[in-house]
Amino acid sequence: MWKEILNNADAVLFDLDGTVVDSMWIWKQIDIDYFAKCGLKMPETYQKEIEGLSFYETALYTRNKYLPHLQTEDLMNDWNEMAYDHYVSDVWPKEEVIRFLKHLKGRGISAGIATSNSRILCEATLKKNDLLPFFDSIITGEEKTAGKPAPDIYIASAKALGADPQRCIVFEDLSNGIRAGKAAGMTVVAVYDEYSAYQWQEKCDLADHHIMSYREITDEICES
Repeated sequence: MWKEILNNADAVLFDLDGTVVDSMWIWKQIDIDYFAKCGLKMPETYQKEIEGLSFYETALYTRNKYLPHLQTEDLMNDWNEMAYDHYVSDVWPKEEVIRFLKHLKGRGISAGIATSNSRILCEATLKKNDLLPFFDSIITGEEKTAGKPAPDIYIASAKALGADPQRCIVFEDLSNGIRAGKAAGMTVVAVYDEYSAYQWQEKCDLADHHIMSYREITDEICES
């Protein structure tokens, strides 16, 4: 199945957090700590409210709704500073994703990152994990395009790679990311992540295909 899917692809696009690297666990504690630093308790619904928003949109939303005394740029800078050490020390690639990326590179299939996260954190963890050379394009959440589930970031990623959206495959770990890929007219694969395990059935229903691990793909397409 996966061989046939890849034969019809000009580019493969990946979300970053929870899809290429195991990093979603970092953010809940950062959110808790940041609200506490501002003398507030993190609202129980906060992480659901910001799901899919770009890094810039999340900072703008948080400032407008909860922390009006702060500047949007200051929020972004603070979050980058709080998360940076984790992204270069505690974040690791998802199982078998490196083998999959090597296969794509060997076949000449373009690969791109389309992440809601910031560029500094994205590039830091890709570089630290020796993943940066596998990606031909990186579009991040600091660019003022609409966040997921809007299709903007995936359309921009396909354009950067010179690929027809209908010949792009998207790998995503969150429901709003899957919606974004589908809205862009792309084939979408849901990736299991422990952080969003509660969404698994919804993700499977939304996506064209789903995997618990990239091993399900590499076992089929890669030579042993």
